[in-house]
Amino acid sequence: MVILEADKIHKIYGNKFNRQEVLKGIDLQVGKGEFVGIMGPSGSGKTTLLNVLSSIDTLSEGSIKIEGKQFTGMKEKDLAEFRKNHLGFIFQEYNLLDTLTVKENVLLPLSIKKISKTAALEKFKQVAGELGIYELADKYPSEISGGQKQRTSAARAFVHEPSIIFADEPTGALDSKSASDLLHKLSSMNEKHASTIVMVTHDPVAASYCSRVVFIRDGQIYTQLHKGEESRQSFLSDIMKTQGVLGGVQG
Repeated sequence: MVILEADKIHKIYGNKFNRQEVLKGIDLQVGKGEFVGIMGPSGSGKTTLLNVLSSIDTLSEGSIKIEGKQFTGMKEKDLAEFRKNHLGFIFQEYNLLDTLTVKENVLLPLSIKKISKTAALEKFKQVAGELGIYELADKYPSEISGGQKQRTSAARAFVHEPSIIFADEPTGALDSKSASDLLHKLSSMNEKHASTIVMVTHDPVAASYCSRVVFIRDGQIYTQLHKGEESRQSFLSDIMKTQGVLGGVQG
């Protein structure tokens, strides 16, 4: 089952006198339960691609559907409703509210849905347990580590069971151990719940946790790698070789 379908998408900035085409007719499909990485050199368009796929930015041309519903061109009110029901986000800088506890931050997406308090707390218990933050429920963001903040951010993205989760450099602000912990947890959630995740990363180690990696160069898809039955170590080697051909993947 296809969850996300992007058809001939273009993103152009500027005007006719100073025009920059960042995305140049990209076609991309993401199936249910896929964990897809997006990589590319600095300036390749990978962050812009994530932003348009996730409705954060608008398209110049083309269409994007999530679960068969085209959200490009939606009115802001309809788009807000669409995001609430279908999308989850994990940002590099956590985006937690400092005045709320871990539990309150995680439960935010459910607070705007018609769900009982008992059911919401049960969802929190499940997702927080799986991400290893249940014992931090009553702590505030200022009282926990960066890795714990990012797992809280991930729990918030998963708690309302969205159609797809978008992750923008989720390990970018973490040390290697915290990054590894987060990636193991994301991979586990992906496998256990068939959660669909699309992640932009510059880190080949992070990308090696994905089932497929899409490489972007100059606003177009350069190539794709599928993990298949490969070990993560072997897949990492393939990713690094492709990076080398691309001339490195920084930032």
